Amino acid sequence: MASPRGEYLLERDPVGRAGASFGQSVFSRLRSYLLRHLQTLFYALGELVRRPFATLMTAAVIGIALALPAGLHVLLKNVQHVVSGWDGAAQVSLFLDTATTDAQAHLLAERLRDRPDVEQVHYISAAEAMEEFRRLSGFGDALDALEENPLPPVLVVQPTLAHSGPAQVQRLLEQLSGERGVALAQLDMQWIKRLFALMEMGERGLWVLASLLAATVLLVVGNTIRLGIQNRKEEIVVTKLIGGTDAFIRRPFLYSGLWYGIFGGAVAFLLVELSLLSLQGPVRSLAGLYNSSFRLATLDLATAGAILGGGVLLGLGGSWLAVGRHLRAIEPT
Repeated sequence: MASPRGEYLLERDPVGRAGASFGQSVFSRLRSYLLRHLQTLFYALGELVRRPFATLMTAAVIGIALALPAGLHVLLKNVQHVVSGWDGAAQVSLFLDTATTDAQAHLLAERLRDRPDVEQVHYISAAEAMEEFRRLSGFGDALDALEENPLPPVLVVQPTLAHSGPAQVQRLLEQLSGERGVALAQLDMQWIKRLFALMEMGERGLWVLASLLAATVLLVVGNTIRLGIQNRKEEIVVTKLIGGTDAFIRRPFLYSGLWYGIFGGAVAFLLVELSLLSLQGPVRSLAGLYNSSFRLATLDLATAGAILGGGVLLGLGGSWLAVGRHLRAIEPT
């Protein structure tokens, strides 16, 4: 694999044959440019492979820093999925007038089902409400003494997932309370507000943690590249003496940062996948106790791509900052 000094001599050679057309010259220059970058890419990889322990340690630190926010993101998505499946997470109870007949209640239920913000409507007749109250309250003998059923029929309205936020549910409550035949519209808003406040706090905390760990990755990669620059200080001085540009000298260090990011992203992916797989058994057992078929979702393609892409960007960013700062300080005397 060619060294950076050999690449620089190649870079100084004139490109194209005498008398070649402009199009052939452009193609030749582009091919030579890509070849030099490809050579540098694998030269940087070879340098890292020759130091396996140091490379593995740096990749592990980057991987752990990326795996923490990625794992929390996946767990938060699983929690949101569980919450969205709770039937009682956001329900509006419409208590109808006691004089409302079953036919009128069914007509109202059909009209509500046609709304785009309503997922489903469940009708509980006055007789069904009395029977449920009798079964759960334990006051069966006392209820038998009543001459008539005092309980009204009820429509239980469940909004769609997209309209389950506190603001949307409050607006739905206000609209449904104005429907003809509705005596009272009730919703436990405190429960929903607490639920979404916790979810929002988790998302905010995730972004804060991701930002702090991203800064950590930048510092780790930057410090690693700085040590590499110091170890090759004499080589950089000689390269500058024979006319090497900062862009040419910077290139292998940038590709080293790129490889660190790729390795770190791969480590993060493995850590998150192994962690989620280790939780599958306990989560399945817990879901079985609640007669649920819930399964813990693992990394999807978008999240895996974000982990790898984030590692590459942070690796390149850290190496760029380190090279830009320390390379200017090395000049031939």
